[in-house]
Amino acid sequence: MRPSLRMVLVALSFAVVACSHEQTLPTPQQPGTMPQAAKKAKTPQESAAIWVQLGQHYLELGKYEIAKEDLQKALKFDPKSVDAHTVLATLYDRVGDRNLAEQHYRQAAELKPTAAQENNNYGLYLCKLGKFGEAQKRFDIAKADGFYTSRDIIYLNSGTCVLLGNGPKDAAEADFRSAIELNPKNGQALYQLSSVLYDKSEYFKARAFIQRFDALGQPSPDALLLARNIEAKLGNSTAARDYAQRLRDQFPDAAQTRSLDAASTP
Repeated sequence: MRPSLRMVLVALSFAVVACSHEQTLPTPQQPGTMPQAAKKAKTPQESAAIWVQLGQHYLELGKYEIAKEDLQKALKFDPKSVDAHTVLATLYDRVGDRNLAEQHYRQAAELKPTAAQENNNYGLYLCKLGKFGEAQKRFDIAKADGFYTSRDIIYLNSGTCVLLGNGPKDAAEADFRSAIELNPKNGQALYQLSSVLYDKSEYFKARAFIQRFDALGQPSPDALLLARNIEAKLGNSTAARDYAQRLRDQFPDAAQTRSLDAASTP
């Protein structure tokens, strides 16, 4: 049983953060006008950072044209602004311009060639585009950045991308195990590893990791169905029925519930 594509895609975790939430947003009175903070900026980099904050703000509001204008202004002040390229990439992805999105993710990564976050972001986008081999090269760079505090996310993304590209399950398993070693409470990694072990018919091992996922108290239809299927394979009919009932009780309208009920209907 391959993990559901929806669950796999949910696991892909972007780390696109350009503006600190602790900063005061310098919102201009009229979109496109020069904010006072930008007028007082002492360096082009400071001016660019202010326009990036504004661009990210309007991006989050769904005002894409204004966001693009502000981010392009940021790049005029500082063409090497990694944050501006990163947020622009996110913007272009949202409006469906994959070529420009990839271009800006690539530029951000090239500006910080050994940094985990930028290479992780670029790797994720390459994976989304189906460029799995190129994506793994970026994840490998990101993994090597020992100063990045969320390295478990990189291993999770790398393993998930392996699955999306129908790559070797042993490679995905190794990535998920590394993610769990770095963060034992990484629920997505626990689920994905259990699913991979289920596919390899290693049901006892799969049970151990889905139980660890369940202990986090973050149930999902995919995880409950996987747990039910593992117990069924192990011949534990009582536990299988319990997981099936939890699935029906907690997610009565889920596709996983409907598929389970359809399978049990004569």
